[in-house]
Amino acid sequence: MGATAQAAEWSDTALSWRAGNDYREPFNPDDIKKNIFAITHASGYKYGSNFVNLDFLMSDSRDPGALGKTSGAQEAYLVYRNTIDIGKVRGSDIKFGPVRGVGVTLGFDVNTKNDVGYNSRKRMLVAGPTLMWDVPGFFNTSLLLLRESNAPSGAFPPISQVTGRYTYKTHAMLTGAWGIPLSPLFSFEGFFNLIDSKGNDEVGRKTAVETNIDMQVMFDVGAALGSAKNTFRVGLEYQYWKNKFGNSPATTGNVGQTAKTPMIRAEYHF
Repeated sequence: MGATAQAAEWSDTALSWRAGNDYREPFNPDDIKKNIFAITHASGYKYGSNFVNLDFLMSDSRDPGALGKTSGAQEAYLVYRNTIDIGKVRGSDIKFGPVRGVGVTLGFDVNTKNDVGYNSRKRMLVAGPTLMWDVPGFFNTSLLLLRESNAPSGAFPPISQVTGRYTYKTHAMLTGAWGIPLSPLFSFEGFFNLIDSKGNDEVGRKTAVETNIDMQVMFDVGAALGSAKNTFRVGLEYQYWKNKFGNSPATTGNVGQTAKTPMIRAEYHF
């Protein structure tokens, strides 16, 4: 990260907090309250861009951290993406129609969560082509291959009977991220993931196609008060997550696999 930061042509780092009362977890019938703290870094360098996000997710007692405990589960989720701009590498931009650039994205996801039901230890590698669209702000879409594994250790069967790390079938994800200015003070931002079935899970259940859409409208409070632009922002966020982690209604008994979660959000950029 040190060498990358020194070579950065631009960079943005932010601390953020978001919270809602309607998070869901597969097999859990309850609405869950979560506070999510994050650090996010995005930067551009000579041949492309980097993106890093680390979420710390803190659930209330309806998503317990351990058997017999009233304290909620805790999770850390890390995402890293490096997009290499092919036009920058070859010294000539690739543009056609509404596309302003073509790239290759590489990266990984890693998580760890302490909870009663699953205790996720996800590891995932991603790679695939990216299109950068010619819009105000940015809108990038990628078609990525995913190589995912997990080593759960939940308290109840059948998860409690899983030993070692299980690798899913290599599968595809259509993903996109955007940040579109609506006015000098408002912006529309977010991401979507459409993830193909990853075969059978670690206990032999068939996984489903997964949809995750997360979007927010942000207001630049700092600029409105005469301070530096894009320093302190607040907004409203909404997440729709169907078949969360590939769990279908058939495997969960239609319990907890779909979330529709409004949130409040605040960010400080430096």
